[in-house]
Amino acid sequence: APMAVLSCMKYLMFVFNLLVFAGGICLAGVGVWVAVDPAGFQDIVAAKAVLSTGAYLLLAVGIALSLLGFLGCCGALRRSRPLLLL
Repeated sequence: APMAVLSCMKYLMFVFNLLVFAGGICLAGVGVWVAVDPAGFQDIVAAKAVLSTGAYLLLAVGIALSLLGFLGCCGALRRSRPLLLL
């Protein structure tokens, strides 16, 4: 029974980290979209400086989340404690 629990936890960690990775990719995609074509978002945010800063912030957070999600997926599959703690 303990091996079944560990196997289940391994796959649950993988799925959770895969969701974090996908969310990071989506955030990075929105950041790139806002940085490349800010015209659609200028109605919501009046100041262009805030829009530009927000786009780069979304891009940075998205890249960081996707990197953490990827390392978490690798750590879950390899059962690597340092990768999971990172």
